[in-house]
Amino acid sequence: MAKLSKICLHWTAGSNNPCAVDLAAYHYLIDSQGRIFEGKHKPEDNLDCTDGNYAAHCGGGNTGCIGLSACGMAGFTTDKKQTKYPLTQIQIERMCAMAAHLTIKYKINIDENTVFTHHEFDQKKHLCGGKIDIVYLPYLPNLQVNRIGGYLRNKVVWYRKQILDGKCKLVKKGNYYEFYNPI
Repeated sequence: MAKLSKICLHWTAGSNNPCAVDLAAYHYLIDSQGRIFEGKHKPEDNLDCTDGNYAAHCGGGNTGCIGLSACGMAGFTTDKKQTKYPLTQIQIERMCAMAAHLTIKYKINIDENTVFTHHEFDQKKHLCGGKIDIVYLPYLPNLQVNRIGGYLRNKVVWYRKQILDGKCKLVKKGNYYEFYNPI
């Protein structure tokens, strides 16, 4: 039986807030303030991607894969490294916390084969002209592309421990979620 075994981290290449297209493509989206929104599809919809009812976030890698995306980076190019909608540090922190929550919920190990950026996925598949998300963090402009995935995974590991130790908890706030730190 298929199981959810991977998490792909993205940016939407849009504004800093989720739109209808984003909500259809990803399971969870994080706005610039760190609020987490559920997408149209549940992660379990990606257990069977042959029925057309799934979040199509990672071409060729959607089956068993949860899609998490930070909203932003419209118009970004790797040469100019500019956008009107830069990712914020709180977005990345919350994306990593949500990834940690999902690794616990779905019993997913944290390594480069199970928690990765869309860019890393395309690099492994040797896809020509692959996706550029996530290749740049505006608040860490000197972090090299080949180190971003590891940086994010280390944060996921840290948040996983915080959650398991009861120091960080996902809470529903109206139509979105936030992480609460009781310490």
